[in-house]
Amino acid sequence: MGSGEPNPAGKKKKYLKAALYVGDLDPDVTEDMLYKKFRPAGPLRFTRICRDPVTRTPLGYGYVNFRFPADAEWALNTMNFDLINGKPFRLMWSQPDDRLRKSGIGNIFIKNLDKSIDNRALFYLFSAFGSILSCKVVCDDNGSKGYAYVHFDSLAAANRAIWHMNGVRLNNRQVYVGRFKFPEERAAEVRTRDKATFTNVFVKNFGDDMDDDKLKELFSEYGPTESVKVIRDSSGKSKGFGFVRYETHEAAQKAVLDLHGKSIDGKVLYVGRAQKKIERLAELRRRFERLRLKEKSRPPGVPIYIKNLDETIDDEKLKEEFSSFGSISRAKVMVEVGQGKGFGVICFSSFEEATKAVDEMNGRIVGSKPLQVTLGQARRRW
Repeated sequence: MGSGEPNPAGKKKKYLKAALYVGDLDPDVTEDMLYKKFRPAGPLRFTRICRDPVTRTPLGYGYVNFRFPADAEWALNTMNFDLINGKPFRLMWSQPDDRLRKSGIGNIFIKNLDKSIDNRALFYLFSAFGSILSCKVVCDDNGSKGYAYVHFDSLAAANRAIWHMNGVRLNNRQVYVGRFKFPEERAAEVRTRDKATFTNVFVKNFGDDMDDDKLKELFSEYGPTESVKVIRDSSGKSKGFGFVRYETHEAAQKAVLDLHGKSIDGKVLYVGRAQKKIERLAELRRRFERLRLKEKSRPPGVPIYIKNLDETIDDEKLKEEFSSFGSISRAKVMVEVGQGKGFGVICFSSFEEATKAVDEMNGRIVGSKPLQVTLGQARRRW
């Protein structure tokens, strides 16, 4: 393809003109291997493997920047899903402006896929409906998980794909194809539907002596139960939370209203509707975003994260335990319903102080529990 060939609809003006994203890379792939793979397509400016900023571990993707847009387009059209280090990689235009991706426009979700359908097959199945920005079958160590995402460059193309492919049988499996929904949107739908019908109740913050029978005795006052379970670890010790499933929604709702916040043996119970996984993930994202915005306004520092904190440890005690290692700008124990959640964060003024604290405090018993201490990523001033 010549560099003077016209660009239909000016599509690539949205993207960095000659840069390609390379995904699904084997961890052993290096910048030099990328360079050798793509150099036959045309002159390159550089190649880059993206790595974790702390551990320098490859993140499984990188970028190839060509000198000429036509060469990048040729590589995209002819080398997508080629092998490098024995593993097929995915190519797409690099998108430094991620507003289109974050908007969800043109993105569709496919589920109930046969495990034999891979990225290449999915790409060619759906490319008939429009220009594809990215295409990915979600996999784990055992292969395809049976669902995928395809992001088109326009809403019209996505709608065409949904219209023609939803309900079609692929390899004797009827697939669902629909509009992509962000986790928060799906969680809101589940929450709205479940609030009026839930029968499963989540309970936490009770003592180690609480067993299934005692939990059932406490909750049976509100109606007949189908199952009662205290969750335990591999040694049989209670993890301090459990589930109660009622026969009726009314009984479950009454238990939540009456028992939430009630003190049992000196501990304040949390009792609420048992959330679906999608709701829990959405809540974690919201919390993370709130913390991120809060942290943005704080002075820079090097954080360390502490897990398995004893219930007696508060902010002041946490700071006191770690103060010998250097200057601490922040010490915070995360709490819920007035009790510590078992983890916290400390910010030191330097990387050396934080590293020393991790080395000396990880595994040390504070209160009655051995601490799990890990190094976070230092924030920078902009």
